[in-house]
Amino acid sequence: MKFGYARVSTESQDLASQVERLEAAGCQKVFLEKLSGKDTNRRQLQRLLKVLKPGDVVHAVVSDRMARDPFDMLQIVRTVTSAGAELRLLDEPFIDTTSEMSDLIVFLVGWAAKWQRRRILENTSNGRARARARGVKFGRKPKLSQQQRREALASLEAGEAMRVVAKRYNVSKSTISRLQP
Repeated sequence: MKFGYARVSTESQDLASQVERLEAAGCQKVFLEKLSGKDTNRRQLQRLLKVLKPGDVVHAVVSDRMARDPFDMLQIVRTVTSAGAELRLLDEPFIDTTSEMSDLIVFLVGWAAKWQRRRILENTSNGRARARARGVKFGRKPKLSQQQRREALASLEAGEAMRVVAKRYNVSKSTISRLQP
């Protein structure tokens, strides 16, 4: 049986192009996931690895869809091969689990994916820091304006019940409780 595995890192990303390519490669069942590849603790990946039988083939578009860490990638390859199955990557045909060199090649490709992930995290962190320095605020917009917060605090100090104040501003009691110093 030919299985496919498609993964993107976030819910907002689209799996369609990977699925299309895997189906064109003859995959009869494609396991889909919208989770980071930082580790192998992914439900659909684990389900795929558990159903493998001798002669099965696992397809993915590229290695970083399977794992971003070289040791994780090696573990996936070992799990696939110990089930008697094979792993093939559409855009990386040099990864061939029937070859003696596959562990080395898989490790090197996995190392490159890990290095790339580290660069992405550094770039993201630097971008956030630059944005903060420019005064960009992160997170959800506050439910209450500064004026409403001052009024709510004054009402609380005057002895008004938290639930009454919350109801007046149409917010939860916990939103009001977080205003208190």
